[in-house]
This record gives sequence, C-alpha cells and structure tokens, in this order.
Amino acid sequence: ARYVSRDWGPTSALGPARLLGPRAPRSMPPGRAVPELPEVETIRRGLIPVLEGRRLAGVVVRRRDLRVPVPRNFASRLTGRRIARIERRAKYLLLYLDDATVLLIHLGMSGRMGIGAGDAGNGAHDHVIFDTDDGARLVFNDPRRFGLMALCREQDLADHRLIRNLGPEPLGNRFNGPVLSAALAGRRAPIKALLLDQGIVAGLGNIYVCESLFRAALSPRRTGASVAGVRAERLVAAIRAVLAEAIAAGGSSLRDYVQASGELGYFQHRFAVYHREDAACVTGKRGHTVRRIIQSNRATFYCPNCQR
Repeated sequence: ARYVSRDWGPTSALGPARLLGPRAPRSMPPGRAVPELPEVETIRRGLIPVLEGRRLAGVVVRRRDLRVPVPRNFASRLTGRRIARIERRAKYLLLYLDDATVLLIHLGMSGRMGIGAGDAGNGAHDHVIFDTDDGARLVFNDPRRFGLMALCREQDLADHRLIRNLGPEPLGNRFNGPVLSAALAGRRAPIKALLLDQGIVAGLGNIYVCESLFRAALSPRRTGASVAGVRAERLVAAIRAVLAEAIAAGGSSLRDYVQASGELGYFQHRFAVYHREDAACVTGKRGHTVRRIIQSNRATFYCPNCQR
C-alpha cells in the first residue's frame, strides 16, 4: 500500500513505492540538507532484505545526465547479475555483484531510493529503475540530479577516484582519538570545517558535525590543531554516539525519513543545537542560548556558553 506521512500527506511520486530517502517537511526552512552517513546506512539496511541474493532481471536508465553521467553500458553490465551483498563507504552505497563488479551510488542532495512493484517508476524524476527476479522494483529518484551511479571492478574499488581519498569510517575501529589528533595536527582551520573534510573522517555532514561538537563541548570556532589528546578522545566518543543514535532513529537530515518498514525516523526532534537558533540550550542553564554563525558558507549552530 502507498505510504502516507502522518503530517504531510503522500510521500511518494512513485505510486506504491516506499521511499528510502530524505524529503523536506513543509515546516522546515529550505536549505542544503544532504543525506549523511545515518541516512545512507538506514537505506542500506532497508535494501538488504529486498536486494541481497536477488538477480537483476532488468535495468532501465531513463536519464544519464546525473552529476556524473551514467555509463552507456550500465544496463547491459548489470542485467542478469546477482547482488551478493550491500555495504556502505562514507555516504556511498556499494552493491557488490556476482561478477566482481561494484555499483557505487551517491544520493547527492535530493536522491531517494523507492521500493515498489512493477508499476512504480513513472515519475518525472525517476531516472534509474532496477527490476529483480522476484518482481520487486527499485527506483532511483533525484529531482536535482546531483546523485551518481558508477561501476568499477571490486579489485579496483580502494583506488577508485570517489573512494581513495576518504578518511576512516567514524564508526569503525580505525577511527579513534590518536588518529583524529594526527589528522588535525598543525591545522589552523576551524574544527567545524575540518570535520566536514571527507579526507579526515568519512560520512559526516553539517547536521551531525554540529551535534557532535555540542556533545563534546567543543566550539566550532576552535582550531583543528587544538583538538588533541583528551579533546580528540571526547570528540570521537561524541561522533560515535550521535551517529549511533541517528541510525537507531532511522536517519534525519531534517526530513520525513521513510524506512523500508514504512516507519519514520525522528532524530531531528532530538537535535540539541541544529536549526535551534535563539532557542534555550537543552542544558537548561540560565542565559545559555543557541547561536547561528556562518562558516565556509555553511550555517553552524552551537551554544557559546557550553562549547569552548
């Protein structure tokens, strides 16, 4: 059945498809809320029971002109292939096929994945359609066309231009206080900007950087070089905790986020600072108020009293 949001009406332009991706509620101001690690991880987990082990019976590319053009042999290389497993690297979905090919998917700013039956995929922005051997249909919908789909050999994945310069996964074992301290050593740029650098740590975006810095009690204005030792350990712990909570809640990106189960993720209602300009700090301390500043053309939200 078609999923209908409790607050904002029908969520799908795909007919019966269930959307796996961000959609802005009317109450939120316009902005550049891009799917971040928790949103992509939620999509990955939603796709696993639908796609893993299934064979692609058909692939249709309706538009090739995404941020990176879809390869011309895309459909022929994928049709008939079985999806062995689905993983994630930073904000990329990685679909491993049975011929050692990897399909890389990035949602860009407005990309969504819809799961539905054979009559889904007729929307104006439904650009790529995948049909499986059991009758399921996966539709990639992207109004702004900033997403991408690329193919590479599994043995070449680590050196792929989209992957090779990525930093450690924030939830992985390679990300810890000493690793972060080393990456920030000598860096005079603000810690907020450095955490958005995918070469330092992969998958973070504006929302979760703001939230993590608040939880670590670190000012976004602080230089990267000053975040070392205990501060770096505190920040790593905060990043891990914020991401884990967001994944458990089903993602956010300030959006009405629809999971494969049709349930909504509500992490955005627990934001401590993000989009809470002039609101009282969640600590409840008198005179503590969330401020908004601009750093590197991005909005930063923080409590100047709590974050030093």
